[in-house]
Amino acid sequence: MSTHSATHRTVVAVDLGAESGRVTTVRFDGERMHLDVVHRFTHEPRTVDGVLRWDLDRIWGGVRTGLDMVDGPVASVGVDAWGVDFGLLGADGTLLDEPTCYRDPRQIEAMTAALHAVPRAELYGATGVQIIPINTIFALYADQREQPQRLVDARTLLMLPDVIHHLLAGSSTTEFTAASTSGAYDMATGSWATGLLDRLGIPTHFLPEVVAPGTDVGEAHDLGGARVIVPPAHDTASAFVGTPVTEPGGLILSSGTWSLLGIETPAPVITEGTQRANLTNEGGYGGTIRLLRNVVGLWLLQECRRQWARDGHDLDYGEIAELAAAEPGLVSVIPAEHEDFLAPGDMPARIRDFCARTGQPVPESIGAVARCVVDSLALSYRGVAADISDVTGTALTSLNIVGGGSRHLGLSQLAADATGLPVRCGPVEATALGNAGVQLAALGELGGLDEIRAAITASTELVELEPRNGQDWAGAASLLAEITRRRR
Repeated sequence: MSTHSATHRTVVAVDLGAESGRVTTVRFDGERMHLDVVHRFTHEPRTVDGVLRWDLDRIWGGVRTGLDMVDGPVASVGVDAWGVDFGLLGADGTLLDEPTCYRDPRQIEAMTAALHAVPRAELYGATGVQIIPINTIFALYADQREQPQRLVDARTLLMLPDVIHHLLAGSSTTEFTAASTSGAYDMATGSWATGLLDRLGIPTHFLPEVVAPGTDVGEAHDLGGARVIVPPAHDTASAFVGTPVTEPGGLILSSGTWSLLGIETPAPVITEGTQRANLTNEGGYGGTIRLLRNVVGLWLLQECRRQWARDGHDLDYGEIAELAAAEPGLVSVIPAEHEDFLAPGDMPARIRDFCARTGQPVPESIGAVARCVVDSLALSYRGVAADISDVTGTALTSLNIVGGGSRHLGLSQLAADATGLPVRCGPVEATALGNAGVQLAALGELGGLDEIRAAITASTELVELEPRNGQDWAGAASLLAEITRRRR
């Protein structure tokens, strides 16, 4: 590890999630990272002219407020955010409009239409990316069908974290790990999938240069000379970097609004097997690829909680977890990634309706609905783990859970039970630590991925869980597979 402890370098990691954002400072003393959350803010999308869009003024305002609260000099700043969403710059370098939100129902319709134009196997083969309605390519296809002038007027497409980098430093590049989530980037060749976009009639003139994580893209405005160093700008890519303990066969689960579960590989794995399993190849740091599946995560509980609050039951997540733990397990299950559960709305009612339509006991109480959700998420993890093991021939050895969802020890224990793997939980702030670690490496404070993880390991306390026996997870998985098959 580099011996720069006397400098005590501090960097700012901005971590944007689909519900909230955080501005953190991370000070490195030569051995450990010391993280301080300077500012938290919430945001949510809103419907504008019939399209669900992100409130970019609120997001940017939260970032600027946090940066203004940073005390003392910082060497650099970098932004990570959720994948797939993007902004379009016009000829004058300003945004044409607010970025559209991946949860807009029009993307489901656009995916269906796109798959009529380009068969699923060919679309997957052109990119190596999971076919899912949230992908950037389906938002672009929706624009091309419904408001093509938006694409004609665009001069530069920037993935959402790089929209913030643009506002910080005027940069007009987008970062590799963020671009890799788009479904419009060929992971095998490392370039935009222009041939696929041409087949769908989507313009390509606005596709930007793609840069590697750790690239310095300029000086931050009004931040005392700090550099803007792009981290792994997809938050999951930063979370993978921020996973402190890895070994061959170690699964990583970034658990938040979405659950992203997979392994690191040295190259993309694009085969008939990965296509059938709908596994995605996304960019990582240090020449790695994240072979994973993106499934609905704590979004289900978040939407349930919002509905329960509207119904007069304002519970925190800890209280909901206690109610779920008091219920018997594997009574009713749902396919968490089903389109029925993608959009905002009355999630408890949707879950009850799904269970009724599939002949299962209907969960009526808050605890029963919550238990259905966490059991179903654990089953999703079991299925992804099995698919990854099958297509790669990898003997899985552990499950490392990072991010906000690692605090949900009830769900983490169920993940251990369902997969049969020992689980390590933490750190909660893996994304911010991974973001900061890459900035520190770019500044010469750390040597690369191994040194970043060593510093995070030295800075983190982990919770370890062992799988328990007693529940028929295999039977529940078979039931869920049959339900899913019938629903198709």
